[in-house]
Amino acid sequence: MSDVKRETFAVANELLRRLSARNWSIATAESLTGGLLSSAIIEVPGSSQRMRGGVVAYDTAIKHSVLGVDAALLEEHGAVHPDVAREMAAGARRTLALADEDTMVGLSTTGIAGPASPDGQPVGTVHVAVATPERVVVASHLFDGDRAEIRASAVLAALDLAVAEI
Repeated sequence: MSDVKRETFAVANELLRRLSARNWSIATAESLTGGLLSSAIIEVPGSSQRMRGGVVAYDTAIKHSVLGVDAALLEEHGAVHPDVAREMAAGARRTLALADEDTMVGLSTTGIAGPASPDGQPVGTVHVAVATPERVVVASHLFDGDRAEIRASAVLAALDLAVAEI
């Protein structure tokens, strides 16, 4: 297991421990990470007690139609913007809630993994967000590396943010 994979597993494990302590569940909304964030959480044994599910909203229209990201926001700023990450996290929390139990945490990723940027923002631009019952917090990053490294960094950044907020 690589150092990054080991660190990601450790942070995901800590996130699940904190969720369990509060009896909270989590759902994800991912763009550039394409399911890697959900996979990192599910990698931890016992995650089925806390993980509700995830949405890979790679297409901008899915961010709006499934997660409820404001169409005007997407039109004005595009899919890679801190407010889009914020609305994706809130949308995951809302969309993946079960009828008898709310999803208490939504976690999202959006960004540009490269090799090119469709809208002129630097490759490596990443916004992650966590929505809890108290608030929604966004963190913005500019990561170096190739496509795989940027995506792995985005997963770890999202997990770190969630741990810090729970």
